[in-house]
Amino acid sequence: MITRIFTKLTKFQPLNPLRKWLDHIEINNPKLAKFLCQLIPSQCPFERDITFFSRISFHIPPMCKLNPLYNELIGLRFKALCYLADVCGEDIGLYC
Repeated sequence: MITRIFTKLTKFQPLNPLRKWLDHIEINNPKLAKFLCQLIPSQCPFERDITFFSRISFHIPPMCKLNPLYNELIGLRFKALCYLADVCGEDIGLYC
């Protein structure tokens, strides 16, 4: 009985429609591609070293992996960067 309940809970994933939608977004507009590259950061913005008196007291690890849509957002950013570089021929060094 417990295993039946557990399998039902693991099959219930309410974010799957949003994940599929993000994966199927087509980038075909340079303005949209630039916006996405500026909106989605290339590195996790939460990782920090806390220092006191020039010594590292503790380290806050990156918590982006806790975001359930992390892989889809990074994939979308990658598609936008590829569009800008391959189709538009722009230098993407500004976004890296």
